[in-house]
Amino acid sequence: MSHQILVFYGSYRSDRMGIRLAEFVIERLRRRGEVVELIDAKAVNLPMLDRMYKEYPPGGAPEQLQRLANKIRHADGFVFVTGEYNWGIQPGLKNLTDHFLEEWFWRPAAIASYSAGRFSGARAATAWHGTLSEMGMVVVSSTIAVGPIAQTLAADGAPIGAGGEALERAFPRFADDLMWWVEAAKMQRQRKEPPY
Repeated sequence: MSHQILVFYGSYRSDRMGIRLAEFVIERLRRRGEVVELIDAKAVNLPMLDRMYKEYPPGGAPEQLQRLANKIRHADGFVFVTGEYNWGIQPGLKNLTDHFLEEWFWRPAAIASYSAGRFSGARAATAWHGTLSEMGMVVVSSTIAVGPIAQTLAADGAPIGAGGEALERAFPRFADDLMWWVEAAKMQRQRKEPPY
């Protein structure tokens, strides 16, 4: 049985290296039979947060917010592909996620981080863990960290070199962990009403 997985990516830069990791994750999850969609913060292009989706009257939210809220509500799980900016998280991805709250509840999220350097976005991944937990998601323990990204993934997202080999070895556990939580959360949501 396939699951609906949204892969969120947040760079607004003109030379976006992290899209390689997003494409890798999407392609590998699809190989496993999952239904996967990329949510690119730059393409969605939400303004800086003024009103959250829930603060609009019913039917009054901008169309792009309504469409994305529906996608999030119907997803079984999420992957956040994040770069590291000055030891922190990408502002574009953070802005996109902050437009929603209840829509995220009771679904698992996995974090895949990257950087141009050898720390692989690990500090951003650590920051995202607490943020996503606060937003009502279960953050799975398995992560992927890629760096230097240009020496690990080609422009089309294909693994290259020793870093690419390590990524190939790490991905099955990452995906297995996410899918275990996807199935557990889906079963729980079907069994009973949320606690609040």
